[in-house]
Formats: sequence, structure tokens, C-alpha cells
Amino acid sequence: MIEQIATQPVWFWLCFGGLLLIAELLGTGGYLLWTGTAAVVVALITWIFPEMSWKLQGILFAVLTLLSAIAWRSWLRYRPRKNSDEMLNQKNQQLIGLHARLTSATENGYGRVKLADGSWRVHCDRELPANTEVEVIAVDGITLKVKPVANQP
Repeated sequence: MIEQIATQPVWFWLCFGGLLLIAELLGTGGYLLWTGTAAVVVALITWIFPEMSWKLQGILFAVLTLLSAIAWRSWLRYRPRKNSDEMLNQKNQQLIGLHARLTSATENGYGRVKLADGSWRVHCDRELPANTEVEVIAVDGITLKVKPVANQP
């Protein structure tokens, strides 16, 4: 068995890389992705240069694994972040800036609007009639703080 592996290093690295990538699919969170990719690259280089020694292949595998992991980490660090990433788990904060119409007149500053598939309690500093267009300016728990849109009287 060892003799067969020694005579076919391309297949060894290809199978090893494939197994690492399959293991990555089982949910290791990215730890095996770059190691598996490095093994596949070593298989390609070994296919191009078949006389490469096992020692050199191992060193190449280790170097490629480190370089790919470092490159991935630096890319993650310096890539531009989207605004949606900052509020990923704060869906109510994504409501700020939306416009809606009051479904009922406000009483003591409180009323209701319909947004998406739900009805939200709203608070405004002044009394507003029903069907007034309002803009969400803040979120306080389950209450949306709103102000009337500028083109309304």
C-alpha cells in the first residue's frame, strides 16, 4: 500500500485534499478549507513536476496552507463591511427610516402602523390623525418612535 502511494503522489494529494474538503462540508467552520485547497494545489504541482521529492511536497503543502490561511485572514480583516452586517441580529433597527401610514389616530402620543406583515405600536410627540404618513426615527423595545413626514400638514 505504501509503495503504491509512493509511486502515485498526485493521487495521494488529490484524495487527501478531497477528504479535507469533504470534512469541511461537515461543518468545521473554515478550518479545513485552506488545508484541503493547499493539498489540491500540491497535487497539481506534483502532476506538473512528477520528480518532486516527498520532503519538498510536504514543505510545499505546509507553506501553501499557511499562506492561504494568512491571505484569507487578511482579506477578511481589510474587506469593506456592509451596513447590514452591523445590524445583522437587530432586525428592529432596520426599520429606522421606513415610511408608513397610521392605521389609527394617536391618543396620548401612541398609535399603530402596519409594517410588512405586522402591526407596530408607535409613539409621536404630537397627536396625529389616522392615515398620516410617518417616518420611523428610533426603536424603543417594541415601540417605534415616529415623526410626521415633512410634506404632511
